[in-house]
Amino acid sequence: MKILLIEDEEELSTIIDRGLRKSGYAVDKAYDGEEALNYYTVNSYDVIILDLNIPEIDGFKVLRYIRENDKETKILILSARSAIEDRVKGLDMGANDYLSKPFDFLELQARIRNLSRIAYIKRGNEITCDDLELNIATKVVSFREKKIPLTKKIWYFGVYDAT
Repeated sequence: MKILLIEDEEELSTIIDRGLRKSGYAVDKAYDGEEALNYYTVNSYDVIILDLNIPEIDGFKVLRYIRENDKETKILILSARSAIEDRVKGLDMGANDYLSKPFDFLELQARIRNLSRIAYIKRGNEITCDDLELNIATKVVSFREKKIPLTKKIWYFGVYDAT
């Protein structure tokens, strides 16, 4: 798994990098928003760990740029900004997870593993999970291009349930 670590505190960046590499991850490190976007535009990443308080281009602008161009790459915000407003803003802007500093490295690893298991994308009225797609507007479920219209009736293993 390839990770882009965007953290301007060099000592913390080195510690996280070393721990992730010991866990088997390939890691690129960026110390500011401009460098991060340069890495992002030429490489593909499974997970991006993003600090919000970074120089040149701040973390929210980096997040906005990535989400405008890419809905699939998992983004975990790792920030000293722990106010609820910042957490809500980051998640609403498209981050998949938010971890406040200080943090435990084992929790960071668990969150990365969790993000790597999730294959969830929402595009407008469509929610996609691997080969399964739900269109909320048309109330149609598609699985491997086979369309199944939804009705108010609920069927469970062939038995009608009126609940």
